[in-house]
Amino acid sequence: MFTIEHDFDATVVTLVDEGEAPLLEDVIISAFAECVTVEQHDPRTDRVHKITFSLQQLRDLGAALDLPEGAYRLTPLDDED
Repeated sequence: MFTIEHDFDATVVTLVDEGEAPLLEDVIISAFAECVTVEQHDPRTDRVHKITFSLQQLRDLGAALDLPEGAYRLTPLDDED
């Protein structure tokens, strides 16, 4: 299950773990104009861990999900008229 909320400065997606135990804590993804953050509470330490992706890193991650092992660099497509 997930929720989507549009805040003043970000779109927030919350991923809720469902199914059989053990369940993991919710994952909160906040998309801002300049970056995307991913947060998850760690009940063992009672701390929230946050990772911040630049928009370039997020684009690379999206591409990496569909590629085989290797090293890649994405380049912009040339506009062909």
